[in-house]
Amino acid sequence: MLKTSLLHPDILRAVAGAGHGAKILIADGNYPFATTAGPNADVVYLNLAPGLVSATDTLRVLASIIPIEAAHVMQTADGSEPPIFSEFRRLLPTGIDIAPIERFAFYDTVGQSDVCLVIATGEQRIYANILLTIGVVMPE
Repeated sequence: MLKTSLLHPDILRAVAGAGHGAKILIADGNYPFATTAGPNADVVYLNLAPGLVSATDTLRVLASIIPIEAAHVMQTADGSEPPIFSEFRRLLPTGIDIAPIERFAFYDTVGQSDVCLVIATGEQRIYANILLTIGVVMPE
């Protein structure tokens, strides 16, 4: 048994194999990951039921185990900001803000080879997709 906030073996394996600059997508229940995920992306299904597991629960755990260098979200069509974006900001490390990417450009970004993991959640809130870039662990 592990004494960490993350216990999912497939997520642990993917994160352990990733390095600086690799990207992880936390996808909401509407995200078309089956047709947009990059060629190197492992897909982990946490979408147990509508609303379970949430994108924010997933982000909370990932942020506790990996260094996050950047975070991108899918921009809404009208440029407004969904309420979940403020929750994402609250859960990200200090100094990391979210940067919006236009919807189809976001899909293209997720389709690139540096995306190592897509986590499909049961999140029902719209625009609840966040793409994390893994940072560097500095020597002590």
